[in-house]
Amino acid sequence: MRRQRQAKIVATLGPASSTPEMIEKLFLAGVDVFRINMSHSDHANLKARYEDIRAIEAKYARPIAIMVDLQGPKLRIGTFTSDSVTIKAGDSFRLDMDETPGDTSRVYLPHPEIFAAVKPGEHLLLNDGRVRLEVTAADGKVIDTRVVFGGILSARKGVNLPDTIIPLTPLTEKDLADLDYALTLDIDWVALSFVQQPSDIEEARAIIGGKAGIMVKVEKPSALNFLDDIVTATDAIMVARGDLGVELPLEAVPGWQKRMVRACRRAGKPVVVATQMLESMVNEPVPTRAEVSDVATALFEGADAIMLSAESAAGKWPEKAVQTMDKIAQSIERDPLYRGIISNARTDPNPTSADAIANAARTVAETLNVAAIVCYTGSGSTGLRVARERPFLPIIALTPSISTGRRLAVCWGLHCVHTEDAKDLDDMVFRAVSIAYNEKFADAGDRIVITAGVPLRTPGKTNMLRVARVAAPE
Repeated sequence: MRRQRQAKIVATLGPASSTPEMIEKLFLAGVDVFRINMSHSDHANLKARYEDIRAIEAKYARPIAIMVDLQGPKLRIGTFTSDSVTIKAGDSFRLDMDETPGDTSRVYLPHPEIFAAVKPGEHLLLNDGRVRLEVTAADGKVIDTRVVFGGILSARKGVNLPDTIIPLTPLTEKDLADLDYALTLDIDWVALSFVQQPSDIEEARAIIGGKAGIMVKVEKPSALNFLDDIVTATDAIMVARGDLGVELPLEAVPGWQKRMVRACRRAGKPVVVATQMLESMVNEPVPTRAEVSDVATALFEGADAIMLSAESAAGKWPEKAVQTMDKIAQSIERDPLYRGIISNARTDPNPTSADAIANAARTVAETLNVAAIVCYTGSGSTGLRVARERPFLPIIALTPSISTGRRLAVCWGLHCVHTEDAKDLDDMVFRAVSIAYNEKFADAGDRIVITAGVPLRTPGKTNMLRVARVAAPE
């Protein structure tokens, strides 16, 4: 099951992709990570999809990652006396704690934390940003605003606050229950919504306790003020362009996408670019040219993974959407400009022996034109370091931990193989050579570069680089 590309594909499961047969088709079409959105899933559905994916994993003997995306807090207004109301630019509009149905002048806002945090001059966005309000006065009980952009409002539309840090934990009671159940299933990644600052990650980290990786969805403008600290505190980043595009000016999103990808590449943390990548394929069998260019941009930036949302979850063409994304990735990675662009975005390795070995492995491998780099990785850190170098040849990550292999499935360039740990140095070389040959990355007579830590089975101690020649099995 070797992929013919380095970037990975994340696909969201939903009504259009809820059967074992379709999930298997998506895997064969190119999916490396399956996302289950808990905003639209209960525990029974999560368990069923988990079992389906693990059965496919066992059938094809390739680690597959499962990402559980927590819903996070949902801020919504109350109801109106009629089905909908229209408010106009320049009008005054009040949000208060009175549960009485609203009208064109006011509405109930059932979130005391907003009243405690919002200040004059800040903005509230209603109905996915279609209505914009500027706060003129706030006393902790009512919020008076001026309508900047008017429009139609109906009951329980969402509220976004791009200028305000709201004193809310990212984990609601529903999220805590979902997370507790997901961890009993040994899922691989938890996508954390509504992160505003680095401290928001601490509660999730304490609960998860290393059982899964944390992927912060950057969807709040306030998080951008702490981007480097959030990258340090998390295990991976998702560029959640949907919600981010509601709270930020749309023209600012592409620049922030580039900054997030580069920050993650510097840190050696996986980064997933998400939302509306092939949106027209929800209904159409082919994407627009602009969507293909959007996917290509993320690939040229060196993103670890690109993600499908509604396209695979609820669209008419889930399998074709994955196939299309796979074709785009293969084409971009063969483009004459690709290597130069990726190389120019490389940064110097950190001053550690493990980073120096990873950097040397790329240099030696490309100089000798070897067939592959084979890295032994128990915790996953060595795999991440080698992938950070973005070498232009295959990387085989050998790990005795199936959970590590699954978690690394989101990482650029890593072909993960679950195998027994090497007994000694001779066994290490034999195992690396055999797997490279059997997985069809190398032929007899080819050379491979091997990285590992000595003494063996010492996590985070990569300190050895070796060149070995592949021999045909007897």
